[in-house]
Amino acid sequence: MKYLEVSFTIDCQKDIFDISSELLADMAGECGFEAFIDTDGGLKGYIQSDAYDEAALAEAIRLFPIENVSIRYKAEEAPDEDWNHEWEKQGFQPIAIDGECIVYDAKDPQAIDAHKNCKYPILIDARQAFGTGTHDTTQMILSTLRSMPLNGKSVLDCGCGTGILCIAASLFGARDVTAYDIDDWSVSNAMHNAEINGIGNLTVLHGTSDVLDDVNREFDIVLANINRNILIADMHNFCKKMKVDATLILSGFYTSDIPVLKQEAAKCGLTATASKSSNDWACLILKNTGALPHPTDAAE
Repeated sequence: MKYLEVSFTIDCQKDIFDISSELLADMAGECGFEAFIDTDGGLKGYIQSDAYDEAALAEAIRLFPIENVSIRYKAEEAPDEDWNHEWEKQGFQPIAIDGECIVYDAKDPQAIDAHKNCKYPILIDARQAFGTGTHDTTQMILSTLRSMPLNGKSVLDCGCGTGILCIAASLFGARDVTAYDIDDWSVSNAMHNAEINGIGNLTVLHGTSDVLDDVNREFDIVLANINRNILIADMHNFCKKMKVDATLILSGFYTSDIPVLKQEAAKCGLTATASKSSNDWACLILKNTGALPHPTDAAE
């Protein structure tokens, strides 16, 4: 999967630089950007090449709500080598989820021993893949999974990144986990992280949601932590692989996006049962009511 690196330069008074940078990141996130690195003059943002909509980005910047702020940007292809190397070197501090699950940086030698005292330890060695547990969206899905009875359940993770959600589902009792990612780096990284966590019931596929056409089974729980536009485009593919009464857990979008996602979900026969939010990011839990013809029924 190819990424673009977009360098944003923010020209403004020093006293409004930080808030302008935060607001720019939020607006770019709504345009599909997945990660940001602070720079002296602004931000570097990363977005999948196929998801980049320059017209939408330009319009968002034109409507920037703070006066006397000028924003310039330049997009170029991110190099195939380790383009988030500096971020990876910094590592991350342990992240506690509901007091029982702790996500550790596998590059931290102290974490190798410390994680043994945790009920559900997860070691993540991030290699050019997002999903260390630091983001609100990942934490909300982890918390939601921990609150569910997963014993004996089958789980599908759509856009698995580092495999953090797959590993958590397995540790929480899932019978088996299937995942896919468009990024071959992520596929490799997810399998690597499964191995260092002793997870043996994970299958990771390479491709877009179309790869699900070759998966001849249905799942009890489907996860997707992706940006809003991809969730809307791929939701019908998710639903094809859901059992009746299966649960779909979505995140990767803002609270303001909940209505449009609910609307799209209703078209697939899904009903929202709960939602949660953290720092304007949202998590939506939906149930397959079976209200629409099931794919296997339609084929009979």
